[in-house]
Amino acid sequence: MVLKNTFLILLFSSFLSITSGKAQNKSTNRDIIVGAQKIETYLPMLIDKKVGVVANQTSVIFKKEAHTHLIDSLIQLKINIIKVFSPEHGFRGTYDAAEHVSNSTDPKTGLPIISLHGKHKKPTIPDLKNLDVILFDIQDVGVRFYTFLSTLHLVMEACSENNIPVILLDRPNPNGHYIDGPTLKTKYSSFVGKHPVPLVYGMTIGEYADMINGEKWLKNETVCDLTIVPLTNYTHQKEYHLPIKPSPNLPNAVAINLYPSLGFFEGTPINAGRGTNHQFQQYGSAKFPNSSFGYTPQSNKGSKNPKDKNKLCHGITLKNTPRLNKINIKWLIDAYEKYPVKEKFFGATFTSHVGDTLLRHQLKEKYTAKQIEESWNKDLDKFKRIRAKYLLYP
Repeated sequence: MVLKNTFLILLFSSFLSITSGKAQNKSTNRDIIVGAQKIETYLPMLIDKKVGVVANQTSVIFKKEAHTHLIDSLIQLKINIIKVFSPEHGFRGTYDAAEHVSNSTDPKTGLPIISLHGKHKKPTIPDLKNLDVILFDIQDVGVRFYTFLSTLHLVMEACSENNIPVILLDRPNPNGHYIDGPTLKTKYSSFVGKHPVPLVYGMTIGEYADMINGEKWLKNETVCDLTIVPLTNYTHQKEYHLPIKPSPNLPNAVAINLYPSLGFFEGTPINAGRGTNHQFQQYGSAKFPNSSFGYTPQSNKGSKNPKDKNKLCHGITLKNTPRLNKINIKWLIDAYEKYPVKEKFFGATFTSHVGDTLLRHQLKEKYTAKQIEESWNKDLDKFKRIRAKYLLYP
């Protein structure tokens, strides 16, 4: 077994020639080594095991000149992958937000793909049958209503109930440099927010998984057998640009940074750039007063039916906004004030996205941005004390 392990690790190193290169060509990325690249750490835990992998298009191993998908690389190393589990947007990351994704077969590898979105969000006993271990590798963006956290929770829960260990390959959080926003009240827990954490929580997905275990958030307070393969040379203040879009409507670093502030619009009639090439870099509405800036959302890849489809939206462009270190609640206040039909501003998912009903009340009562931000502070301070117990990185 030792000789086999050593041979595979040497084969892997020769095959991939892992260094930072074109695939991570941002100067802020170059010295960060993601968990997936630390093959010498997790490969021995996969040899002679029946493996399930939770993955999407971001699950890659960086090579000198490009990158290879984690699953393709492991198959070439003769790891016995039995099936793939895919989150929202699907295995290749092409589906719209909330679009139903069916089970399928990956045409490249022939592996069965089990969708963990739609009605089937948690792996079932048949899904996990004959698996010895689950490998989890998904790029998160550090925002509570980004549903990959809920997928993580449900995978950990299912594995804890079926005595299957989870190996999580950690990745940087592009919004890991700050903590801000309203904290979810557990009575409003949903798939777009399961835990009592602020909207922006400043943790990698590995640290977050450790917190799920430590705070006993899984059903019946079970604990998942969890191994985290950590990052190297990462700090929470280090700027990190994602080399691959984490989902269809987060196309670049600006959109990812603005997402916590503009994501509130998901629960309103306001268009946040879906149906354009500047998703989460602008916002507007056909019902806003005329303005000097406007755009017309149209059906496109990643947003087949955007809000105000084929209508001229008057609004604001934010694509040149400097990198934020806090949530900008002023944009939500601005949109609420401009929208002429106040009783229709709050959609069915507004409370789920916010995690509480207080913000709705504050907007109706014309609270200032400062007053709203100050109302978050007590819960933020409480969370920071919890968070500190699970940090793997400075």
